[in-house]
Amino acid sequence: MKILLPPSETKRPGGDGAPLELSALSLPSLHTPRTQVIDALVELAADEEVSRRVLKLSARQLGDIEHNRMLRSAPTMPAIDRYTGVLFDALDAATLSKPSRRWLGEHVWIHSAPLGPVGALDGIPAYRLAAGTSLPKLAALRRHWADVTTAAIADAAPEFVLDLRSEAYAALGPIPASTASAYVRVVTDDAAGTRALNHFNKKSKGLLVRALAEDRPWIASRRSLRNWATKRGVVLRDTADADVLELVVHE
Repeated sequence: MKILLPPSETKRPGGDGAPLELSALSLPSLHTPRTQVIDALVELAADEEVSRRVLKLSARQLGDIEHNRMLRSAPTMPAIDRYTGVLFDALDAATLSKPSRRWLGEHVWIHSAPLGPVGALDGIPAYRLAAGTSLPKLAALRRHWADVTTAAIADAAPEFVLDLRSEAYAALGPIPASTASAYVRVVTDDAAGTRALNHFNKKSKGLLVRALAEDRPWIASRRSLRNWATKRGVVLRDTADADVLELVVHE
């Protein structure tokens, strides 16, 4: 199984890893499109005013331009530790055991805007780029990434993909039709029926991945995922859409 996570806008600065090495990242067939986006971001960072407009930065976020300027020389840290925010705080990878972190490295991809999906333990620098951005001299990210990312996932040939991405990031690399997968929506049941959740959406996905990393189950299908969930006390249920699972939580 592979799990696809969205990134977070907020990131830890610094790191003690060597500078970005594109050839060392997971899904090496994405080397060329990764290089193109990094080159475009570094070039954009040379003009603060244009960067601010393109990246839609506030005055407090201008320091992110320097992160982009230093993409090729800045220190790195594992992607699972780089990102912060609700999902990654709930996952709390830093407190997991070494075997659980290895499991994350083997089973989790985090879908970044400049690099496409990267392994949870792949070293990446801090950066600023969102899924909906259009970079000068480069196609809109959806057009740039979608086909090549879908092909890279197909080449990796995972038996089953659990897609926890937001819709914006799922659009940057749809799961191949030939790959068994499930897209997860977080919902709650109340007197009014079933409704989707916002804040609890990210937290619940982080807790789900943490539980999987703690248990380190062997999962190769939707059925085996649901069997694990039942034993773990996690409510995952089928929907009318064969590609979607609902993760049911309480607010």
